[in-house]
Amino acid sequence: MRHLVGRKKLGRTSEHRRALFRNMVTDLLDHGRIVTTLPKAKSIRPIAEKMITLGKRQSLHARRQAYAFIRRAKVVQDLFSILAPRFADRHGGYTRIIRLGHRDGDGAAMALIEVLGTEFKPRKKDKEDKEKTTPSSK
Repeated sequence: MRHLVGRKKLGRTSEHRRALFRNMVTDLLDHGRIVTTLPKAKSIRPIAEKMITLGKRQSLHARRQAYAFIRRAKVVQDLFSILAPRFADRHGGYTRIIRLGHRDGDGAAMALIEVLGTEFKPRKKDKEDKEKTTPSSK
């Protein structure tokens, strides 16, 4: 039985795994979404949600805890000034995992993990291109 056995090890040492999670959570909070394998997405989800919860506290201690894990000043500032107010009235569930199928090279299950509120929005350039290619009705 697997009572009290922790999370997946992902074939890495504990130091490598911690560094991987720090980099992935930092990129997720910075870019809003990342594409990775499904086990990695499932592993970083609780960590990312904890960071957003720290941002909601708006205290110096919470900010220092976030800096201890993230270590990129711009991301921590955005976390406390942009992301945390967005989820002020929400009690958890700040991220979403979308399965993307399997990777061609090794068949690994891929997933997109994103922070809610960063859904796909077409760029202005895409809209302008569509307007240029559509014939006018004059």
